[in-house]
Amino acid sequence: MTFRFASLGLAAILALPALAQDLDDRHLPVLPRTAKEQARISAVTAPATDFTAPEKFETKPGGAATVRARDSSDAFSLSSANMPFAREMDFKLGNGLFRKTWVAAPSSTKGSDGLGPLYNARGCQDCHLKDGRGHVPEPEGSAVSMFLRLSIPGGEAPGDIKEWLATQPEPTYGGQLQDFASNGLPPEGRMVITYQDRPETLGDGTVVTLRKPVYSVADPGYGPLHDQIMLSPRVAPQMIGLGLLEAIPAADILAHADPDDADGDGISGRASIVPSAEFGVPMLGRFGLKGGAPTVKEQSAGAFSGDMGLSTPLNPDPHGECRDAQADCRAAPVGQEPGSRDGLEVDAKSLDLVAFYSRNLAVPERRRLDDPQVLRGKELFYQAGCPACHVPKFVTHRLKDQPEQSFQLIWPYSDLLLHDMGPGLADGRPEGRASGSEWRTAPLWGIGLTQTVSGHTELLHDGRARNLTEAILWHGGEAQAARDSFAGMTKADRDAILEFLESL
Repeated sequence: MTFRFASLGLAAILALPALAQDLDDRHLPVLPRTAKEQARISAVTAPATDFTAPEKFETKPGGAATVRARDSSDAFSLSSANMPFAREMDFKLGNGLFRKTWVAAPSSTKGSDGLGPLYNARGCQDCHLKDGRGHVPEPEGSAVSMFLRLSIPGGEAPGDIKEWLATQPEPTYGGQLQDFASNGLPPEGRMVITYQDRPETLGDGTVVTLRKPVYSVADPGYGPLHDQIMLSPRVAPQMIGLGLLEAIPAADILAHADPDDADGDGISGRASIVPSAEFGVPMLGRFGLKGGAPTVKEQSAGAFSGDMGLSTPLNPDPHGECRDAQADCRAAPVGQEPGSRDGLEVDAKSLDLVAFYSRNLAVPERRRLDDPQVLRGKELFYQAGCPACHVPKFVTHRLKDQPEQSFQLIWPYSDLLLHDMGPGLADGRPEGRASGSEWRTAPLWGIGLTQTVSGHTELLHDGRARNLTEAILWHGGEAQAARDSFAGMTKADRDAILEFLESL
């Protein structure tokens, strides 16, 4: 087998540039592990070797926070099963804010105004419908749950973060394209997607036609975009298990990093290190398609600002993405109220409630674990080398006053590291330490419920893959060998892997 686990020791991790500071997990109320606990963790997170039966605890991918799998669109909208009763109201209040439809200022509904002036959606739920994945827009349709990141070359690295690939926002349009506007302003433009067919012939002669997207901007509302513009699409990801991912010790994630491929297996894995707006230090980037956010709270604040133009304590500008070149946008009314709460459109308490809600959207239990086809698919998944990046399991930190995520064995099937996925998936747009061909490994838990929750099976960062087979065939770079292994299998073996993935 070609999979790799924990290739670097702690001493090697500490020697990696700019990583030592990230090992303290300052965003969490961490309690230290004992030597006995660490030994138990090493045993329980060891890779599987017996594929004749499910592993112990495998039915609960979110540990004690796991909920019963529902065959409905609400499957991703349940709270952590181990949440104390006293916190249920916080979850419901956070859900209300997540589902809230915001309006432009000035408005008589002072608690809900401040949208925009430029925005991509009017509420969190618009993009993460039913807390699931967004979708590619229909031709000429609205791109509510998908948008374009924008940047141009240049800029400076923040602080002393090593290997930062400096870019800067597009001078007029900022860091993302907003296709809606309030107060009579023009939207920034419209994302246009065209597809080119790319037939792939598998080892048994089966032909699968992939669709390669090409992106452009139509109807730019504030003049032409910079001639060195870099565009990168983003489909809103599913929301389950975020608090558990946040609670994985940074050291355990970094133990899978091998940036120079020291073991020669062709799998590198690099940490995304990003500046933290909340803590003022570099931290491990865990969230976002290129690992651009260190915590659930910062990811939420970034979405309020960039997607909806709403100010928070971490992004206090009430005009959101409006640039200085967009004078009418900068002059538009905003929803900040001096003397009311903390004067922000989304105050500190509201941001904390949304983060708590997002942190506690539960992972559904596994299905059909003892099905021989699923077990065979799991064995083939391992044999193909997929767990080298899609690391099956971790144990979260022991946490004070955060029982939902504390000391849980979880099965996200991700190492949360950056990997070069080859030219086929490259967007050509660096982001932080991630190159134009690197992406953070997407967690696979819940992937088999995508159709049930979201009503489609579009996958990858831009929804180009219409099913699991297409998603695997788009893998390249560090994942080329695993992709080729899948492509070379018989149809029966490919179907077994797909059955295993559908069970997650």
